[in-house]
Amino acid sequence: MNACDFRIALIGPLPPPYGGMANQTRQLAELLRGEGVAVEMIQVNAPYRPAWLGHLRGVRSLFRLLPYLAHLWVAAGRNNLFHVMANSGWSWHLYAAPAIWIARLRGTGVVVNYRGGEAEAFFARAFSWVKPSLMRTSAIVVPSGFLASIFAARGFATRIVPNIVSLECFTATSVAEKPAAPHLLVARNLEPLYDNATALRAFARIRQQYPSARLTIAGSGPERNLLEQLARSLGIADAVTFAGRVENTEMPAVYRTVRIALNPSLADNMPISILEALASGVPVVSTNVGGVPFLVENEKTALLVPPGDAEAMAAACMRILADTQLAQRLIDAGQALAREFAWSQVRGRLFDVYREALDGSTRLPARVVR
Repeated sequence: MNACDFRIALIGPLPPPYGGMANQTRQLAELLRGEGVAVEMIQVNAPYRPAWLGHLRGVRSLFRLLPYLAHLWVAAGRNNLFHVMANSGWSWHLYAAPAIWIARLRGTGVVVNYRGGEAEAFFARAFSWVKPSLMRTSAIVVPSGFLASIFAARGFATRIVPNIVSLECFTATSVAEKPAAPHLLVARNLEPLYDNATALRAFARIRQQYPSARLTIAGSGPERNLLEQLARSLGIADAVTFAGRVENTEMPAVYRTVRIALNPSLADNMPISILEALASGVPVVSTNVGGVPFLVENEKTALLVPPGDAEAMAAACMRILADTQLAQRLIDAGQALAREFAWSQVRGRLFDVYREALDGSTRLPARVVR
């Protein structure tokens, strides 16, 4: 079966906001079309029409859900496969589960591409609701061994198809081309899960040793006011830029000025922001949570620290700033790792899953032998 034989309804979020899952969905649609695949995009976060419906809390989800279900039903009749970008929480119940059941009702294959660092907590409280839908998938795809182990513990086999990083967009610049003043970056949204407060506290320590250092936080979210207040109380507000939402196409230019990328998450899976930093030749300091240790190796491709530990995060950053050999070793190993996540390396795995799903060989996910 050739790529042009696939007719895929790709179901997931699109930017804005510019989160990892939305960016991956848009990028995948573009890459598949570039391979000659017929792709119909079904956006789960489509704008409200009319726009004023977005202000009606409690009922606005219904106005988005009804057109979404109708789109799924029609799309199942003109495509031979659903590819569902799935996440935990209400996103699963409102968008992923209906797509699975409609596909099964209409005899359309369905590949669930599950992602997100909060899967364990979500499954612990809601797996009895999730399991019936999973049993009706053609295949379950996850981006990391971390998520594969969570599914395996509940008796479901998965296929690992990693996140994709564009090596054409994210390219390295030499240290000599970067500004002399150390520039650090956090590319996560301003939500409690991503613990930007610890990054700010770490940066306050770094600035004591490097007074010219500056920090950019590229992301949006409900914690912005609190974080701005924290930056002022730490005496670093003049050195911190809250960039807000940054379009993914603009991020390569940001990375070209950055010396270190910070990932302070409290829970995570396979952050595309880490891959983009590695591809850009930027050393990474990250918390060692969830799937991060499955993605990078401490002291080899990144420096890993405990979550919520601002002192350890600051110390790791200052090691990189003070030791050019360490920085270069991390840069070289990180770029080699990033090459494993190029589309040329990932496409074969994904197309194999599509073929198996359409052949029916993975119509029900295999139970794991314990």
